[in-house]
Amino acid sequence: MLKWALIFLVISLIAGALGFSGVAAGAAQIAKILFGVFLVIFIVLLVLGLLAGEALF
Repeated sequence: MLKWALIFLVISLIAGALGFSGVAAGAAQIAKILFGVFLVIFIVLLVLGLLAGEALF
């Protein structure tokens, strides 16, 4: 998921540099959404991993 967010960020930067502001804004919005989803999933899995580690010890 983070990989796709970075890909859309690069697309947004390249499109912005070439003057395609509509494409750049769309790609930036997609990158923001994907990064947000990545953060939520990462935090949930981190908490679950910590809880599972405590249950073993």
